[in-house]
Amino acid sequence: MIVFPPCKINIGLYITAKRPDGYHAISSLFYPIQLCDALEVVPSDGPKGRYVFTSSGLPIPGDTSSNLVIKAYELLHQHYSLPAVSIHLHKKIPMGAGLGGGSSNGAWMLRLLNDLFELNCSKETLCAFAAQLGSDCPFFIYDGPCAVSGRGEVLEDFPLDLSNYHFWIVNPGIHVSTRQAFESVPIQAAPEHWMNDVQLPPQHWKMINAFEEGVSSKYPEIAFVKQQLINEGAVYAAMTGSGSSVFGIFEKAPAIERKFPGYLSVLV
Repeated sequence: MIVFPPCKINIGLYITAKRPDGYHAISSLFYPIQLCDALEVVPSDGPKGRYVFTSSGLPIPGDTSSNLVIKAYELLHQHYSLPAVSIHLHKKIPMGAGLGGGSSNGAWMLRLLNDLFELNCSKETLCAFAAQLGSDCPFFIYDGPCAVSGRGEVLEDFPLDLSNYHFWIVNPGIHVSTRQAFESVPIQAAPEHWMNDVQLPPQHWKMINAFEEGVSSKYPEIAFVKQQLINEGAVYAAMTGSGSSVFGIFEKAPAIERKFPGYLSVLV
């Protein structure tokens, strides 16, 4: 079975509190974008709970056991005694880029295993498992935009359709440490009813990503990319997540050839 885990962008991101459990409380809108990885799982011979993992595409740093795809398999195996499997992950979503690629992989692994082995887990059950993998993971159990609060696990469907717009996503190849980004981000209340503004056309949006100022000051390339997207005609541009990817929203598809040499540049 093959699935195609998408990425996400943050439309607005405010860090509203430091929680007693060590996490931060956020207020954001997550919007899915069809820049996807590919994840394949097939049953294989061997004892239950065993797996073979291979990957291709972008390199995946770190030990295999720390990959959220593997953690998702092991988590469900604890509850459902899963058969042995062969897993292949093809990476197109850059890591440490604010796009949630790893979280998406983990969540879609839960979805895939649920379907492949007919576990009959409800969406609520899958979200509970996903929350054990990471704060952003529950979002990828859903299939549409969500208003996000708590540490990222409190989700509410949000009526937003941007299908008439084009998204230009640029990643300058900088890996931003989420932990370091949180250490320097200002904690402040989100503007009251700020999500109401998302119902306006994007050229009227005023929401911010609270990480952007601090991350851009450390990595000026991010501010450069954002300004270039605006120069190319983006009606709205912002860094997504804790960085380093920047997205621009366009009313007409821009010509992206030969722009941002050396950077990952994708139009969706």
